[in-house]
Amino acid sequence: MSEVKSEISSKEVEFAELVLGLSSAALHYLGQGHGGDVKSKSKETNMVLARQNIDIIRMLKVKTTGNLSTEESKMVDAVLTDLMIKFHQLKGE
Repeated sequence: MSEVKSEISSKEVEFAELVLGLSSAALHYLGQGHGGDVKSKSKETNMVLARQNIDIIRMLKVKTTGNLSTEESKMVDAVLTDLMIKFHQLKGE
């Protein structure tokens, strides 16, 4: 058991991995399949959870202002822009 714990704790989670994981979850809730395939607006979408993941990324952006590298900052902006476009398109706005 301690072997498993040491394997898990030996790898630091990178900020980009956290943001991309949240982004992946948001895309899933928006009904995005592998390769960007859009599923029909059905039970496979959950706009509330998609919005929650987007809001968490937005919060992380605000809370980490001034502490991110240029690349991390650009990545967060690009992820948020992409997710918000997809969110609003699916919502029909």
